[in-house]
Amino acid sequence: MKLVIIIVLAFILLIPISTAFGSWHWSSDIEICGDEICGPETISVFAEPFPDLAVKVEIISENLSIPWSIDFASDGRIFFSERTGTLQVIDDGVQKQVMTINVGGGEGGMLGIALDPDFENNHYIYIYYTYNELFSTKNKLVRYVESNNSLTEDKILFEGIPGASYHDGGRIKFGPDGKLYITTGDSGDPNLSQRLDSLAGKILRINSDGSIPEDNPFPDSAVFSFGHRNPQGIGWDKSGVLIGTEHGQSAHDEINLIQAGKNYGWPDVIGDETKDGMTNPLLHSGDDTWAPSGGSFYYGDEIPHWNGKYFVASLRGEHLLAIDFDSKYNVVSFEKLFLGEFGRLRNVVSGPDGLYVLTSNQDGRGTPSYNDDRILLITSLYDTEKIPQWVENIFTWREQGKISNLDMNDALQYLIKEKILMVN
Repeated sequence: MKLVIIIVLAFILLIPISTAFGSWHWSSDIEICGDEICGPETISVFAEPFPDLAVKVEIISENLSIPWSIDFASDGRIFFSERTGTLQVIDDGVQKQVMTINVGGGEGGMLGIALDPDFENNHYIYIYYTYNELFSTKNKLVRYVESNNSLTEDKILFEGIPGASYHDGGRIKFGPDGKLYITTGDSGDPNLSQRLDSLAGKILRINSDGSIPEDNPFPDSAVFSFGHRNPQGIGWDKSGVLIGTEHGQSAHDEINLIQAGKNYGWPDVIGDETKDGMTNPLLHSGDDTWAPSGGSFYYGDEIPHWNGKYFVASLRGEHLLAIDFDSKYNVVSFEKLFLGEFGRLRNVVSGPDGLYVLTSNQDGRGTPSYNDDRILLITSLYDTEKIPQWVENIFTWREQGKISNLDMNDALQYLIKEKILMVN
């Protein structure tokens, strides 16, 4: 959105640096008392602004133990897993431990969680986690019933999924079709990814009770797609199209268009290599390493200029990858956001009030800050609904060189006067 860029440039050029980086915010109906902001409608802003992206980032929770997955209840509660075996809830601003499980080590542990689409009525929570059995490591998917922020095991949907100290997959999400999708890694044995009689190296699709949907691509099989190495991100656009992320072997990380019954090539092909019957990625990292994890399309009013983009949390790359697709899912452009700003990123999810990002700096491969790991919330830095059309025109004319900086400054002063832009 050109307007966003113009506004940002205007702020950087015309507002003092001390104001642009932390002492201003967009607001609505805020009362001014002398030189202070006051009144019951006051918005307290403790977020870090990123004017070049026209967003702000606030910390929802910190000092966590490798947060991995997050989901949202309609009553406002936020549930999230920590890889070390803990399920937590944030309820009315208060964080509480819901459950702890003995889990396998390495890159395994308590991984994906998902709330049932009918959670408001049935209170089902699904958890995918790694466990040790004798001398082997495996993964299981269990359905629990939640009551007053505590869980009771209800049903084991899958167990014995091949696991290891790495390549366990672990992302679980309900699709727009109401089916539960599960990503599994190759558990260190690449050949399992090509075997349809193994659940390793796959994206699985099941009903919420663990049964096999009749329209799955392979009869009596939970396998939806195969030939995956270590997929950790899945997300659907508004049309119901599924995009997945996948770790490559040291490089050639992938963004894939996931379709029923397709073979995504591991370990036979990587990157742009081709082979009959195998599907190439929409985008790959080439010789670079992103280590992509959670992925999500964003649709929402909180960040309108990011609507329709696909976001990917990158671990090794330490960035949030933003991808634009055209109507045929060709990659129009992609951009690395917040590069190195928050360290390793494990998950990104479109939430009810913005875009949520989970960091992963405590996983043994990052450089933790004093308050890592964290859950971050990204929202817009401005209120587009409050900007008059004539102000939008002035920003456009300034970009085109038709008006001066003085005219632009008048527009900014108007925004301040009308309490659209608040300056402390």
